[in-house]
Amino acid sequence: MSDHDPTVVRPVPKPRVPLGIEEVLVAITMAAVALITFANVVVRYLTDVSFAFTEEYSIALMVILTFLGASAAVVKDRHIRITFVTDKMSPVNRRRAELFAMACVALMYGLLVVYGAWATWDDYRFEVTSPALGLPQWIYTICLPVLSLGVLARTVGRMVRIHKGTEPLETGHIPEGEP
Repeated sequence: MSDHDPTVVRPVPKPRVPLGIEEVLVAITMAAVALITFANVVVRYLTDVSFAFTEEYSIALMVILTFLGASAAVVKDRHIRITFVTDKMSPVNRRRAELFAMACVALMYGLLVVYGAWATWDDYRFEVTSPALGLPQWIYTICLPVLSLGVLARTVGRMVRIHKGTEPLETGHIPEGEP
């Protein structure tokens, strides 16, 4: 059976910092989005009034949810990939390709940390306010560098595990004789 088969349960790596942190934060964030949405629907249905301002909170929470999901995907090795070329590589070269891919991920999130911090500082310095509620915009933009730093740390941790050989690499190869 292929390792890419979504019905196959793969073991979750054991990082030094527990993955439960992201899982709890995802649950809290999803609960907040569900609660805001539910309250908006109930109030609109019962009173013909809309909580349109809650859209700003919902969008911010969905961005947070996206970064938490990216962090968990890095740890669990569940990021999207095309393995046509790497499946044909030797295990050593496959490991090198995975390290290169993780280095690219680390570079991307490193850039998000730097530019997100600059954007947050600009929002703070120029006293930019959010469009709907007029709150300081930096309250929302601070999530970008902070959560990017979290994904970057998870990426570096995975790179260390791959380099040490303590984390097996996924392969899309289907052994002969299996469907």
